Amino acid sequence: MTPRMNYSEAAAETMKAMRAAEDATKELSIPLMLRELIKMRVSQINGCAYCLDMHAPAARDAGVSQQKLDVLAAWRESPAFDERECAALDWAEALTRIEQQGASEEVFQRLRNVFTERECVDLTFAVTLINSWNRFAIGFRSTHKIRERDHAAA
Repeated sequence: MTPRMNYSEAAAETMKAMRAAEDATKELSIPLMLRELIKMRVSQINGCAYCLDMHAPAARDAGVSQQKLDVLAAWRESPAFDERECAALDWAEALTRIEQQGASEEVFQRLRNVFTERECVDLTFAVTLINSWNRFAIGFRSTHKIRERDHAAA
């Protein structure tokens, strides 16, 4: 896959605003570990290899277990996730796939049962922002670098 353009160079001021929004996420009420988990799940749904490659190491550094990353695509079937993580993942999926299912009252109530109003807004901001980053990376075909293998291939 060949990148279409360097969007950071093509529109430096626009991307400065995106980076400022990303910097603002450091002040959110949502813990870093949960924010990284959400970034991974949304990027899986959107098929953004660039963001998955970026956020997998960040998620591990934030304390997300390898097991959670391994089963994230099937989180509903896994006992590895707690109630808050499940509610956040459900909300993130609903917002990411909003054209298919909307943001149902059931999913919202699940969120409200375990998050404060501020946390709901902050989580929605985090979901919205990673969806935006995915659209830049996918739309302009950003490619990630090949890393050295962590494990020998069998």
